Amino acid sequence: MMNIDKVLNNKRLTLALAGLTPREFTDLLPMFEQVWQDKKQYDYRKHRKQRVRKPGGGRRGVLKEMRDKLFFILLYYKCYPTYDVLTFLYGFDRANGFRRQKQLTETLEKTLGKKMVLPERRLRKIEEFFEMFPEAKEVFVDGTERPIQRPKDSKQQKDKYSGKKKRHTVKNIIIADKHKRIGFLSKTENGRHHDFEMLKEHAPPKYIPITIKQHMDLGFKGYHVQFPDHRISMPEKKPRTRDLCKTKLQQNKKKSGWRVLVEHAVGGVKRFRITTDVFRNKVRGSDDKAMLISCGLWNYHLQASR
Repeated sequence: MMNIDKVLNNKRLTLALAGLTPREFTDLLPMFEQVWQDKKQYDYRKHRKQRVRKPGGGRRGVLKEMRDKLFFILLYYKCYPTYDVLTFLYGFDRANGFRRQKQLTETLEKTLGKKMVLPERRLRKIEEFFEMFPEAKEVFVDGTERPIQRPKDSKQQKDKYSGKKKRHTVKNIIIADKHKRIGFLSKTENGRHHDFEMLKEHAPPKYIPITIKQHMDLGFKGYHVQFPDHRISMPEKKPRTRDLCKTKLQQNKKKSGWRVLVEHAVGGVKRFRITTDVFRNKVRGSDDKAMLISCGLWNYHLQASR
């Protein structure tokens, strides 16, 4: 088993293994422990008649301390090791590794929720937009794809195949502010879905105030036609028969310089390899939860570093 003291004494190593700095790890630990204890007490009250021991009784597992548990789940999200690797690192079997991962994922999600760093998942009122971005005058919209294993079902193969990436993927729409904080994350969809159609379904533009400037790429082409009252910044697409003039090229370069902020936000989320490696988990909804928690960890890192 790894020496966590040695890891936490090295900032570079902590970032490499857990995705957080030692201070961020230490600050997250009390809330993580509180959520864990609350869940234990809830389970005890719910199943009291069937239980033989009180919470804390029985043989102690490999992850004895709370910081061991927090480091385990952060390591899983940051490095995305296989259960065989976890077996080698921690000395328990693969089934136990899966159970621990599933249990601690729920705890981490609730912890980030209490820290108020998880992005919102739905937009159905203009008031909800202002709750997501209370001081924003402009937002940055982008779609991001993640590779998955090739499905066995032929229909799933077709639905999840991304012509852009030339592989099977799942996709999310992200809305971020100029500080690279992700305020909105759409539901995870198949890679075949178009960015603009996903935006209209999960974050309808009619609920985005027309006074807010929106930066987006050509994946949302047609936005200004369907919603002419909105303020948008989108690069000009090169026609097939001719080149863009020098003025248009300069404007595109300037717009790309602004839009790179959302690319940095996506890049921050994808520091966690669970969002960049081919996703292996088979549990229904686990791909969506992986992206949600990774966005929450990125927002927590931004919040803690200010």
